Amino acid sequence: MRSRARFTALSAAAACLALTMTGCGAGAASENAGVDGETGTEDVTLTVATFNEFGYEELFEQYESENPNVTIEHKKAATSNEARDNLTTRLAAGSGLSDIEAIEVDWLPELMEYPDQFADLTDPAVEGRWLDWKTEAATTTDGRLIGYGTDSGPEAVCYRADLFEEAGLPSDREEVAELLSGDWENYFSVGRDFVAQNDDVAWYDSAGATYQGMINQVQNAYETEDGTVVATENPEVKAIYEQVLAASTEDDLSAHLGQWSDDWAAGFQSDAFATMLCPGWMLGIIEGNAAGVEGWDIANVFPGGGGNWGGSYLTVPTQGEHQAEAKKLADWLTAPEQQVQAFTAKGNFPSQVEALESDELLSQTNPFFADAPSGEIFAERAQAVEVTPFKGPKYFPINDAMQQALTRVDVDRTDDAASSWEKFVAAVNAL
Repeated sequence: MRSRARFTALSAAAACLALTMTGCGAGAASENAGVDGETGTEDVTLTVATFNEFGYEELFEQYESENPNVTIEHKKAATSNEARDNLTTRLAAGSGLSDIEAIEVDWLPELMEYPDQFADLTDPAVEGRWLDWKTEAATTTDGRLIGYGTDSGPEAVCYRADLFEEAGLPSDREEVAELLSGDWENYFSVGRDFVAQNDDVAWYDSAGATYQGMINQVQNAYETEDGTVVATENPEVKAIYEQVLAASTEDDLSAHLGQWSDDWAAGFQSDAFATMLCPGWMLGIIEGNAAGVEGWDIANVFPGGGGNWGGSYLTVPTQGEHQAEAKKLADWLTAPEQQVQAFTAKGNFPSQVEALESDELLSQTNPFFADAPSGEIFAERAQAVEVTPFKGPKYFPINDAMQQALTRVDVDRTDDAASSWEKFVAAVNAL
């Protein structure tokens, strides 16, 4: 769900990880596998690597204030892909990782194949903290918990109310939710009505981003539970690919912007598009890119019913020299109280059971989005999620190859849908 680094570079990093994990990196891990014992009072500097917006800046200051012996150095990658590339490369090298490394759910399955590279975070104090599916995804077959859950990604639709008004469409968030209720074809149909009235503004930002919302509603898009790769043969994948590209190119509903690119960021300031799919964590990104722009709002709706895009974890690599202190900080950051604060800061919707029931969460509004009741909206969007897609070890590289296929057609304009699909098939077969 983020900026697309070159597929070959990412594949090389993953291959390097697989080849070297039984070498010096694995040896270092086995010597530091535990995080038992009390944390000390000596001065310690903890490095924390995240990506995009986790909403932790003020929380870091609070933790340092409450723990005067701790200094936190925050290393924030611009995108999930950048963070993954860094993590896999340094895991393979056996050194250089931060004390806490944030990982995204899409590449969690890859790392679950190397659990000894991460401290076991199992602790009676955190049992029952998260939604069951959140914990299960980061738990090995022998019961090791390698990551503490941060957020989840229930999706709504963010839109420009002012641009809707100019096109003669309803702009009130409840009316927009009713307008967009239904399947994806309805979403595209309303988009055709919109661009017919305002051909200077696209309906949505990116074919790749829209595809991501659609594919997250498919249970086994790329792999079956036994590891069989079905991505190139799955009719649902091909149908979604063709549908979103037809809407993007033939109907010209897309702004033809590669999500996370500089042009995409600039598009928020130039009224380049009227809607975009928005999991909770996207709110802070929209607000940052659209600073000074009025008209953004949130509709409590998602085409096709419900969907979850993203969600992350905090891990403690066994390379680290301060694993006990790192575990303590990761525990604190992912406690319900702190995750509600992260939602307040950047919209990252909590995955903690207690946080989801919090009046503080449910009563929150977002001033940038016309005081939309963001807490209530995303709580309802979370309840609408009916599919938790299976993501195996090859999910990330396959999805990355798909995003490149979409980009070739929608953004670069170097291929048509058929030729780009053939390249996608070749990339998947080469894995």
